[in-house]
This record gives sequence, structure tokens and C-alpha cells, in this order.
Amino acid sequence: MAVRSATITVMIRAAFAAAKTLKRDFGEVEQLQISEKGPGDFVSRADIMAERTLRKELERTRPDYGFLGEEGGETKGDGRNRWIADPLDGTTNFLHGVPHFAISLALEREGEVIAGVIYQPISDELFWAEKGNGAYIDTPNARSRRLRVSGRKEPARALVGTGIPHIGKGDHASYFAKLAAVTERTAGVRRWGAAALDLAFVAAGRYDAFFEFGLAPWDVAAGVLMVKEAGGVICDIQGQPYELGGKSLLASNFGLKDPMIEILSKA
Repeated sequence: MAVRSATITVMIRAAFAAAKTLKRDFGEVEQLQISEKGPGDFVSRADIMAERTLRKELERTRPDYGFLGEEGGETKGDGRNRWIADPLDGTTNFLHGVPHFAISLALEREGEVIAGVIYQPISDELFWAEKGNGAYIDTPNARSRRLRVSGRKEPARALVGTGIPHIGKGDHASYFAKLAAVTERTAGVRRWGAAALDLAFVAAGRYDAFFEFGLAPWDVAAGVLMVKEAGGVICDIQGQPYELGGKSLLASNFGLKDPMIEILSKA
């Protein structure tokens, strides 16, 4: 069984605390106060309260660390350590009563993500990873099972995850040309609306690859580390190194990397 570090323990405790508010609010989703940040981009009281809970829990044990959150912006810290958090990845799912959403939390140290936690409150699946120590999943039936990306190398056998840009976001014509190319060459495509979980699914071998455009640092910081620690690869769709906040992201096993780049770059 993998041994959790003090840092991972702190992160998991914070995620569980935030999850309590999300599970409560999910049961009363029709009564939530909802506002619109932009076209097709919503924020609810649940997002805000979950982020406040994360901040409070993390500040109790790491008061000097900075914090970058989707809802509350950035708080400067010691200049060396920074939490990167999405308190509710999959807000649109949440607000429509779709039980596919997660809390995503990463720790960045001197510009490098070194720890990540992704927690799905409804399924009670906890994904976590530390740089150099691997990626793991805890479920109601098993604890600290090592994650490995899939071994499928042929696109025709691959299940691919993606995210479809909503209204006001992205070049839809260009995206759908790439999606058409992927669907023509692969076993199937899934769009579940929570990028953090999509990356966790690549790390777990549930998806063979995942691609999306225009993702924010809090969407992917934890998941990017998770894929790498599970033996996978992260790059942009041209095969160049991916930086948090980059225009495009591709996650896969090493065998599918080049075929996926070929498909996406030619569309």
C-alpha cells in the first residue's frame, strides 16, 4: 500500500471538507443561486462555498502558501508554494443534476506541480499523485491502487475523451473538423464535461487519450501530474511541451501519442 505524505494528507482532507458542501448542495441544486460569468459559463453558490472551504482547510496547515482558484482569483504567498484549485470541475453538470463533477487540487512548488488530488464526491473515487511517487486511486472497495495508463497503441482500438467548446468559447468549426477526424479513426469518443476527471481517467486507463483546447491551469494542474505519474505523456496537439494554460492539450500513453498528433494536426 502506498504511503501518503503529509502534503497529500492535507490536500485530501481539504478536498473531503469541500466535498461535504458540494454533496449537500447537489441534493438541492434547483434552489441554488446561479450567476453567469460569461456565455455558457456559470458559477453557483456551491462553487464559491467549496472554494472557501478549500482555502480555509489549507490555510490551517500551510498558511504561507499562495492560492490560485477559479472563483476567488489568486492570493500571493511565500513565492515558492502555490495551491491551484478548481473547487467544482464540471459546474454545468452539477447545475443540471448530472453526477459527474470533481474537486481538483494541485500543489505547485517553484513553478512545478509536485502533488495532485482529484476527488469525485458522488462515486467516492479519490485520485492522487506525487511527483516521483506514482499515481493512485482510492475507492470504497480498495485503497491506494496504483494507476497505469492503458497499453493500447492503435487508434482503432482507442477510447478518446474530449471537451466540446461551449457558446462564446473557441473556434467551433475548427474543433469539429478535428473531432470528425478523431471519430473516423478511433473506437469511440466521450465528452463528459469535467477535464480533471478526463485526465484522471487517462491515468487510470479508462480513456486511452484525451484532447481539449483552452483549458485553464486549475482545470488540469492535478490531472497533468497524474497522467505523467501513471506512465503517460502530456503535450500540445503539435507534440510540443505543454505549459499550464496552453492553447491545446493532449494526454495519452506513449504508443498513441504520435498517431493522435498526426490525426489532430492534419484536420
